[in-house]
Amino acid sequence: MKKLSLIFTLLICLLLCSCGEQRAKKVVNVYNWGEYISDGSEGSLDANAAFEEYYYETYGEKIDVIYTTYASNEDMYAKLKSGASGYDVVIPSDYMIARLIEEDMLEKIDFSNIPNYANISDDFRGLYYDPNDEYSIPYTYGMVGVIYNSTVVDESDTGKWDLMWNEKYSGRILQFNNSRDAFGTAMYKLGIDVNTTDVGEWRTALEELKKQQPVVQGYVMDEIFNKMESGEASVSAYYAGDYLCMIENNEDLAFYYPTDDEGNYATNLFVDAYCIPKGAANKELAEIYINYMLSEEPAIANAEYIYYASPNSAVYDSEVYIEDMGEEAMDILYPEGFNFHDNYNKMSYHNLDSDTLSLVNNLWEELKISSATGETVYILAVAIIVGLVAYAVFHALRKRKRAKYY
Repeated sequence: MKKLSLIFTLLICLLLCSCGEQRAKKVVNVYNWGEYISDGSEGSLDANAAFEEYYYETYGEKIDVIYTTYASNEDMYAKLKSGASGYDVVIPSDYMIARLIEEDMLEKIDFSNIPNYANISDDFRGLYYDPNDEYSIPYTYGMVGVIYNSTVVDESDTGKWDLMWNEKYSGRILQFNNSRDAFGTAMYKLGIDVNTTDVGEWRTALEELKKQQPVVQGYVMDEIFNKMESGEASVSAYYAGDYLCMIENNEDLAFYYPTDDEGNYATNLFVDAYCIPKGAANKELAEIYINYMLSEEPAIANAEYIYYASPNSAVYDSEVYIEDMGEEAMDILYPEGFNFHDNYNKMSYHNLDSDTLSLVNNLWEELKISSATGETVYILAVAIIVGLVAYAVFHALRKRKRAKYY
């Protein structure tokens, strides 16, 4: 009996020790955009799994990457603001990074843990959103353009933002489902400064978006992939890199960067960057993770998988990368004669002051309510028509049935 008791006690101890080891296993929590890292599909590198292997080989400890995604900067901000996120690495866009810094929501990075930061081009140092390069490290950059189905859209209708409002393609147009990008399409179209604080100009942009509503099929983010690839929709504004992913599944898709009347690009130029949220539980691990992702193999794998332009010399100087991407992709991602540094400030979204942010949020809600109301009216109209038809058919049949008796 004593032996059984001893064995039982030893088993309990072993179980508790095992649980303790599992609880003590290191974890890095990464929060990123959807479709925004090489994930091992179609023979690509699984970047997160590769990091877990690298960490074990380098430090002799097992680690887990807990990876979750968001659809927009605003969704990511709301999650961090709630204080319940627990993330160690996030990858916001420039204007959102400026907001997070202003609200003391990011940790300063210890660059001694990130020697691969040397790979980042000088063109991406000292940008407005992080002027002292303390809180962020660029991951990708790019521009917003218009994607269209070349078998549906007339070539003569392309080139400017007007295509997104063209009644000829009513019901086949998609719009961004986030306030900054959606308002951006209207403001670039109208020649309004996307960083204006003028209430009247924001309301003008709202009215332009309301004019667009009758032709819009839906407001989307990642849903755009299925809709454009399947042919369910034919026109949408989105990020250049995502277009290059879409044409792999639908060769009829085409793309352009909208221009103004003088032929200059009239669209958003953005940078997405690695950041560490305030109070991250595993800050040093986060820095090791970022450093690894800046090294050649994962950096090239990520750039090839997501098709965004890279600020990383280990990528853009790589002959393998250039050959793998192909001429069309390189022309779109790195337009000839386009200087990033000269154009960035005038083409990028900046962080808006609190009053303007509140205004934009209210206007966005007004737009979405207006859209929902329009959809409700349409559904009710259809329901009424169906009801009237059903009523007419019922009475016709009833009349015919009665006629049999006379």
